[in-house]
This record gives sequence, structure tokens and C-alpha cells, in this order.
Amino acid sequence: MSQCPNQAANSKNCPCTYSCERHGRCCECVEYHRAMGEIPGCFFTAKGEKTWDRSVAAFIRDRGR
Repeated sequence: MSQCPNQAANSKNCPCTYSCERHGRCCECVEYHRAMGEIPGCFFTAKGEKTWDRSVAAFIRDRGR
């Protein structure tokens, strides 16, 4: 993994509750979830993020209200 000059600021503002090595490294997080066919947790509402279901269907349910 590469160093991110914005990691401290990103981590401070990241709403994701899942602890992983990509926390605060937004580019790596988006790349990882995109490759998995998922949506990063920071795109969800607080309630939706806490389910840890990063599927597109979960995102649509969460934001489709």
C-alpha cells in the first residue's frame, strides 16, 4: 500500500465503522470496492453503513428512500 498525504484528514472525516488497512486511503478504498462490485461505506447513510453490506442493492435500498 502506498502512503497517502491526506490519510489523517480522510480518517478523521471518514464515516466508515469497519476497521481495515484502507481506512483514510480513499483512492485505495474506492478501487477495492469497485473491483468487488461494491460501494464504499462512506457513500451510505450512517444507518446503512452500519450493516456492512456494501452491495449495490443495499446502497439502492439505503439511498432510495
